[in-house]
Order: sequence, then C-alpha cells, then structure tokens
Amino acid sequence: MKLLHIDASILGPRSVSRELSALIVDRLMAGQDADVTYRDLAAEDVPHLALATLPAAHPASKMAGPLEGSAQAFRKDSDRVLQEFLDADVVVIGAPMYNFTISTQLKSWIDRIIVPGTTFRPAAGGVEGLAKGKRVVVVLSRGGVYASGSPAASSEHAETLLRTLFGFIGIAPEFVVAEGLNAGPEVRASRCPWRTTRSCNWLPKHRSLSRKNTLWKQHRLPAVRAVPLSTRYGLSALSWALPSFSSRS
Repeated sequence: MKLLHIDASILGPRSVSRELSALIVDRLMAGQDADVTYRDLAAEDVPHLALATLPAAHPASKMAGPLEGSAQAFRKDSDRVLQEFLDADVVVIGAPMYNFTISTQLKSWIDRIIVPGTTFRPAAGGVEGLAKGKRVVVVLSRGGVYASGSPAASSEHAETLLRTLFGFIGIAPEFVVAEGLNAGPEVRASRCPWRTTRSCNWLPKHRSLSRKNTLWKQHRLPAVRAVPLSTRYGLSALSWALPSFSSRS
C-alpha cells in the first residue's frame, strides 16, 4: 500500500488536524507493508497557480514557454506532487479551516492534481473523474461550529469545497471533523443540540497527546463531530473527542 500524508496547518505541533492525521496514518499503517510519502505544505514553498508552476502534464503548461532557474524547479516539484498523488492508494489530509475555507497552501496542492487528461476528462453530459479507486481521508478542524443545522452552517466552505474538488476527479472523500475548538464554555455547556455525537470507539495512546492525563477521557464532548470511516485497511469506525482545554485548529 502506498500512502500519501499531507498536512496543511500553520500551527505546527499545536495543530489538532496534524495530531489527528498522524493518528489515522499510524492506524492505517498498522500491520501493513506501507510506503509512506509525507508533505508538510506549511513548511514547503508551494507557489500559487501560474502557467510556470503547472505540472508538465497540464495542457496549459506549454503556454509558459521555456523555463529556467526557479521556474524550472517549481515545474519539477509540481510534477512530483502530481505523481505522488497518482501513485498513492490512500491519501490522508490534515485540513484546517481558515477564514471559512481551506488554507491557501492546500489549495495550491490541489491545483496541481486537478489536471485535464490526467485526473479528469470531458465526457458525455459533463466530466469523468480519472482518479477513481483511491481512498482519501480528510481530517478537518474548525474553530467554530458549522455542522448542518447550526447557525453558521452556511459559512462552511471547506468540507463542501473538498467534496466538490475530489468528486470532480472521481473520489468520494471520507471526513473526520473536529470543530468548536475555539468555542467558549457557554457553547460547550449547551450540549450543542444540533450535533450528533458518539462515544469513542478507538482512542489510542499517542506520544504527542500525553500532555494532559484527561485528554482522551471526555468521550462525548458535544462540539466535536466525527464521520465514521470504513474498516478497509483495518481502520475502525472513529468518533473523536478532543480536550476541553484545546483552543487549536
């Protein structure tokens, strides 16, 4: 199994999405002969979309003309980004919500994998995704509460965008969503009546989660939502409970 692990949070070790994506990767790798490729998009220089930074497989890349120096290096890295995605059987993405949507770093990465003729093509009645068969697991962290039925639901443009983008290339992504991370005590005390929560089915110990003895004891924190994952590759159904002291995303 080839696994591609992507992190996009700018918060480093204080990031919830990084912690959870690492836990999921550990779980997926358990008992597997896995080849893991890791990219930290916040630490890498991933430029925004331009003709010179498009992968060579993109038809519009030829419009950039001859490339030299840094432009050629960016083109080669874009080619690597695309190839890593094409080679992966499973992709795990740590995706924080910033200003109601995904980070610009993650968007730049996605711009390199949505390539005409490679990951999608025109088809009768629309577009055919060519990346079918890959498993994409997205860990989405949000400071506020944006679940369906919540007052801020219409402001959620991260999960919806990722579903659209991956759906466009033939993938139905799975989501683990941790939200309300920056909510005040009054929100937590309200039990968030629009939420549906489950007690934790799988709460492994992890070196980066040992700062508080009580970290994994709150199995029904209402401001946390989890979408169960299938049992493929041995991944149990998850229902995440995050610490009440956390103010991270």
